[in-house]
Order: sequence, then structure tokens, then C-alpha cells
Amino acid sequence: MMHTGISVLLVDDHAVVREGYRRLLDLEPDMCVSGEAADAAHAYQRFCAQPPDVVVMDLSLPGASGIEAMRRMLAREPDARVLMFSVHEEAIFVRRALDAGALGYVTKASAPDVLVEAVRAVARRVRYLSPDVTQALAMRHAFHEGPPGRQLSAREFEVLRLLVQGYTLPSIAEKLGVSQKTVANHQSAIRQKFGADNGVQLARMASRLGLQFTATGSASPA
Repeated sequence: MMHTGISVLLVDDHAVVREGYRRLLDLEPDMCVSGEAADAAHAYQRFCAQPPDVVVMDLSLPGASGIEAMRRMLAREPDARVLMFSVHEEAIFVRRALDAGALGYVTKASAPDVLVEAVRAVARRVRYLSPDVTQALAMRHAFHEGPPGRQLSAREFEVLRLLVQGYTLPSIAEKLGVSQKTVANHQSAIRQKFGADNGVQLARMASRLGLQFTATGSASPA
């Protein structure tokens, strides 16, 4: 059967996850999945080749994050409608996504009908937060007393995210398309804002933002 209605670009690095949500959304008479991507670069390519009505974007992607991918899309098309879809419900992640231009934020723990409802809302340019996210924001008073990470710029937060994943300064520079000196400056600014004199102290601050160092130096969700 030929679907018409809200076209959706699914961005997630797990093929099984994409397949599951493709089936879910394609069952809706007013929706169709028009494309898929597993990382930020391919997501942007798909977006440019066939602009969707709504982008359902995973926050944590290999290399550049979903926020970085969204930022590129919005730079090309300011009216792009992006719904962030993430395992993270921590206020700092939600705030980063909304501040960067996301129209909605749904966690992967949400019921399937919540994602469907969110896609419809974002397609109408209505902000949508899943119930667990709304509760987390209310409990943390995120819109009034944000956690320490809110003093970081968007690019500084991105550099911190990659640092805790174990990326080196040269590899971060390559992924973000900036010079190694620029990344080093961001790293220095992050340490200064957090009052972190060394990597151990920086790791503690990252932990407060929901980013955890593993034994090998990569990050895992808190």
C-alpha cells in the first residue's frame, strides 16, 4: 500500500532499532519512513537529497553526535523539524537538544505510541517531551537551575562528549572540522569553567552531566 503524509528520516546507528521503528511508523496511515541513516554524515546526505517532514534523530551516534547533525541540518534549512530520540533522560541532554533547535525529545524507554504522537506533534511544529523527560526536568528544575554543564557552549559540550569517549585531540578536530589548536582551546576552557586541573577532575564533572568514563577511556551512559 502506498503511504502518504508525514515523511520521516530515521537516524540511529543500530539497524535493528531502525527496522523496529520503521515498521511502527509505516503502520500509521498518515506516516511513512522516507529514509534511514546510521551516522551524522549520512543523515545529512539523506536530509539534503530528500528533505523529510520530520527527522527522528538518535542523540548518541558514532563520531559527530545527533546534535551536531541537527545543527548542520538547521544551518541548511532553518525550518527543519527534528525530534531527538535517546536513551538519555538527564536534564543536561534534553536542554542541549532543545537549545540547539530540537522541537521534541523522547526517550527510548517510552511506549511506542509516545513516539508516534511525538512525530505528529513535531510535524505540526509543536514541542513535545515524553512524560519521563518532563518529570526529569521538573525534578531537577532544569529550566531554572540547570546543572553545571549549562555554562559550557554547545561546541565545548560536544568536545567534552568526544573526550570522554576516548577520542584524541587530533581525531576530535577531524570529526568536528576544526583545527587541533581550536580543540585544545575548548579543552582548556572546559577545565577552567569546571575548575578541573586534571583528567580525573574532568571525569568527575563529566559524570555529573551523565557521561561516564569506562576503564578503557570511552564513555557509557550514566
